Amino acid sequence: MIQLFPADTRYTVKNDWLESSLSFSFGEYYDPTNIRFGPLRVFNDDTVQPGHGFGIHPHREAEIVSIILKGELKHEDNLGNSGTISYGSIQRITAGTGVLHSEFNASNKEEVQFLQLWFSPNEKKLKPSYEDISYDIKKLHNQLIPVISHIASEQVAGIHQDLTLYLSRLDGKNTLNFEQESGRKIYVFNIEGEISINNDFILKSRDAARITNIHEITIQGNQDSFFLLIDLPVGEF
Repeated sequence: MIQLFPADTRYTVKNDWLESSLSFSFGEYYDPTNIRFGPLRVFNDDTVQPGHGFGIHPHREAEIVSIILKGELKHEDNLGNSGTISYGSIQRITAGTGVLHSEFNASNKEEVQFLQLWFSPNEKKLKPSYEDISYDIKKLHNQLIPVISHIASEQVAGIHQDLTLYLSRLDGKNTLNFEQESGRKIYVFNIEGEISINNDFILKSRDAARITNIHEITIQGNQDSFFLLIDLPVGEF
């Protein structure tokens, strides 16, 4: 089954420095029918104005992934880690037994746009850790490039969950096929442009698809497009 979630069905939080579109229950938004998709339990599409950000705050028992789309995001935590990431970079935090961190727009001139995803870990009470990696943006064209995986490698950040997150840019009407093992789930989020899944399901900019019981899909670009795909396990999380 393929369920489409248009961008305008997301819950939006907006103030003078932050606009955040929430795909799942988070903060003031609570919908008991929209808590998670497998281990994916937060998917926020954030824009932070120059010089602003999230002050020091705690996290626990979550794998947190930040994907920068525009601008720069600065991270600092109580473990002594710090880093500034931009487009072409991915940040992964294992909150585990507990971490305090802050996230700020590193620029005083340009807004930062980023996606922040939280996943349930496959193990409790992990030691908190931080990692950021850079990937080759030239390789994104017309192929799926893994950037987060439970099996870490060069230009692929490691995560404590049985999942792989891919990024891709489709040029024009190019197509891609994706196949996974049976008994798993697929989450697709179209960042920009327009794509079709199996010819019948059209995703415009910021639309998402949650896919179950279908383990082979074809993604076609209807124009130049940029999207992410997550290969997820099933089960209780």
